[in-house]
Amino acid sequence: MKPLTIIRSRFFIFLICAVAGTNIVRAQFMDSFEGNRIEGWFVMTGDGAAEMEFVQHDGYATMHIDATKDRYNVYWTLIKRDVTSFLDLNRLKDQAYQLRVEARVRVHNAPRRLNFMVNTQRTTDFHKDLMEFDIPDTVNWHVISMTTKKFDAVPGDTVYVQLAATDFGSGRYQVDIDYYKADIVDVHEAGSDKGVLVPYHPPVPDISSFVNHLDVAHDAVINLDFPGVNFGNWHVNDIKSEKRILTVSANQWAILRWDFSNLKNTTAEGPALLELTTQSFANGGEYVQAFGGEFGMEFGKVRVFEIHAGDASWDQHQVTFESFLQGKTLSEVVNEQMVFDTEIDEAPGSRNLITISQPVLQRLIDGTTKGLLIRPLGAVDASFYDSENLAGFGPKLHFNVKQ
Repeated sequence: MKPLTIIRSRFFIFLICAVAGTNIVRAQFMDSFEGNRIEGWFVMTGDGAAEMEFVQHDGYATMHIDATKDRYNVYWTLIKRDVTSFLDLNRLKDQAYQLRVEARVRVHNAPRRLNFMVNTQRTTDFHKDLMEFDIPDTVNWHVISMTTKKFDAVPGDTVYVQLAATDFGSGRYQVDIDYYKADIVDVHEAGSDKGVLVPYHPPVPDISSFVNHLDVAHDAVINLDFPGVNFGNWHVNDIKSEKRILTVSANQWAILRWDFSNLKNTTAEGPALLELTTQSFANGGEYVQAFGGEFGMEFGKVRVFEIHAGDASWDQHQVTFESFLQGKTLSEVVNEQMVFDTEIDEAPGSRNLITISQPVLQRLIDGTTKGLLIRPLGAVDASFYDSENLAGFGPKLHFNVKQ
């Protein structure tokens, strides 16, 4: 072989190796949803009556969710796929390597949260490798990614990846997916995850870690059976005195708003805590017996929602259900996907600390979100002290902003 031929041959071998190396750093699994049909994915729904179809389009796919027959809005809908054959699970023996999933998504109702989850046939804690993402608008595509911390998968396991939409509301919804990929990456080289991450049920920090402790400016209850009546004087009497309270039940909900005018143009730093003090709590019902374990355990709580429209400057002594809506439907005024579901400490005087995610806090500061609405999940009658109690037990928001 002539020297020039040898040089060319070596260059050709080098080029092949370089291309192979490039493929190694690319995603080991990648679905760009090209072609005429969905392949490899299956659909799952649960905890309610929502239905879903996963439909192929020209270069992307859509989760079509129909929750019009669902009564309680605690459902989940997801797409799931076995990606085991695309992954080298031996690499996970080195703690420097973890599984990363990534997708480019677009929602048709916003803001909404989506979540990633990864698991195996041995998984029992399905919240361990789960991350939610806040999608703020319906116009843009958003890239989101999640990297596991200590993913428990070994050669011989079956690895599943998921993308889920939960508790979107009682209508019809769409989630578009441009691509979905999964890879085992070196966490020291892969960079930070993408998107606005919202950890699922994060630890509750100590209140002393917050600088701002803001009392609610106005708080009231609105009643669906008496939509034209103001309930600014809602109260109970005990042996000592009259107590002003906020009672949430099947037909009565609490609304809260704050004055953030002194914090305009500031940036929220981390999540906030909503503080509510229990005055009384009545709860019961054999939900697990009626609905089964996974579904039944969702009830007996309260839910917190974002208020996005309606009367933004309502007064607690004048607001009614009708005036609050300002002629709009409830789904136009209140984001149907809750901020947080929480159990309540039933003991009178107990302090309940409810996580409000960083993106929700930012929308409150910016005024995009006008306040919060609290309603029950299940046959619950929960009463909290309102802002007119002199003991200082009214609703508060604890948070930090970047200096």
